[in-house]
Amino acid sequence: MKFIYFLLGAWMLQGCKAQTIQLPLNEDDNSLLWEISGNGLQKPSYLFGTFHIMCKQDVHFSETLKKALAASKEVYFEMDLDDPSNTLGGIFFMNMKDGKTLKDFYNEEEYTKIEQFFNDSLNTPLFALQKMKPLVLQAMLYPKLLSCKQSSGVEMELLKLVAEQKKEVKGLETIQQQASFFDDIPYETQARELLKSLDSLSYWSAEFDNMVAVYKAQQLADIEKMFNDSDFTTGENKAILLDNRNRNWVEQLRTIMPKTNVFIAVGAGHLPGEHGVIELLRKAGYTVRPLQNKD
Repeated sequence: MKFIYFLLGAWMLQGCKAQTIQLPLNEDDNSLLWEISGNGLQKPSYLFGTFHIMCKQDVHFSETLKKALAASKEVYFEMDLDDPSNTLGGIFFMNMKDGKTLKDFYNEEEYTKIEQFFNDSLNTPLFALQKMKPLVLQAMLYPKLLSCKQSSGVEMELLKLVAEQKKEVKGLETIQQQASFFDDIPYETQARELLKSLDSLSYWSAEFDNMVAVYKAQQLADIEKMFNDSDFTTGENKAILLDNRNRNWVEQLRTIMPKTNVFIAVGAGHLPGEHGVIELLRKAGYTVRPLQNKD
């Protein structure tokens, strides 16, 4: 569902020269910002964990992060955020395959419940969204979980810094790849998750607040635990949404980083754990160290 928030805008960016700098290390592993060095790299690259939607007022960037970004030649997000095809193509890839519609997965009572919620709470007629994947619709609920009126995302705010520094933006995945993850998870499973979210919206709102608090505290062990304990990011779904993608990204970075130093910004849930990006980079021979990332 992440890719929906990547369709909000595009910036035309230019590259600029990178500088080699020494940034302060963090005293423990509780940081969202990491330095990647060694293994033949001429200059360090940087890894940063993001959060895809939260209150705009809660998004802050440390001076260390700004310096790391300035010292990087290119910026890699999960997806190329300044490619117009991601905005236009995203609409097509939101739909289910094989002509499936929402009514294929709900009885009349369940469908009516969902329809009323979208009409009353989101001011959106459900008939216009009949072919959309249920996880796409679930993502539309997220702003309702926030305790503020103005939402944003760490990626969206980070893009403003990227634009100011005239960095080139690239992606580790295409819009088609991101959307395909929703096809790998059975639509029936997605439909159950959407209905469960509506049935316990107050519970999910409290859980969402906790996720934001853990993210802002930069507690990687707690971030890992959240994903391990989640009903939706366990088993096969965890492999689809996290583990397999992490391995693919690290393989790409092993080719990218020796050529140019980069700033990598991906969802914070991808950083920790045995199969997380940090550990996979270490297994690939790199030195990955936490940087101070407080205001």
